[in-house]
Amino acid sequence: MDQNKVKKLVDDALAENEALFLIDLNFGGDGSIKVIVDGDAGVPLSECIRISRAVEHNLDRESEDFSLEVTTPNITDPIIDKRQYNKNIDRTLKVKTEEERFEGKLIDVSDEGITLFWKSREPKPIGKGKITVEKQQTIPLSEIKEAKVKIIF
Repeated sequence: MDQNKVKKLVDDALAENEALFLIDLNFGGDGSIKVIVDGDAGVPLSECIRISRAVEHNLDRESEDFSLEVTTPNITDPIIDKRQYNKNIDRTLKVKTEEERFEGKLIDVSDEGITLFWKSREPKPIGKGKITVEKQQTIPLSEIKEAKVKIIF
């Protein structure tokens, strides 16, 4: 299987809709091809079908047997691409860095990092009891080891 040809076909199909972007392209030893795409506002099923057809119709099944799967990221998959952060603004994220773990509402995304907001209960500075404190943390993208959207029912 010519992986460069498949990559070009996927890139050409994605170029037809600028809201879509490639997350992963895997080639299995058994001739399987898995394409994971995401979009700034999600990915409709019709776009997965269009991309699949654009790739499949330009490959020769007579010369090579292959299976093709075009899918979107699973809700439990970590965020990989910076554009995925933009589509998750106002959602709660769990973020791991080398030293710390954060959980908060994603309120801002920049070229340098993301900003999370959350509330926590902390002891009063004077006296007994606790108070609610609002916290905000900007985390550089380079320090993020894993970020996932927290599923809330």
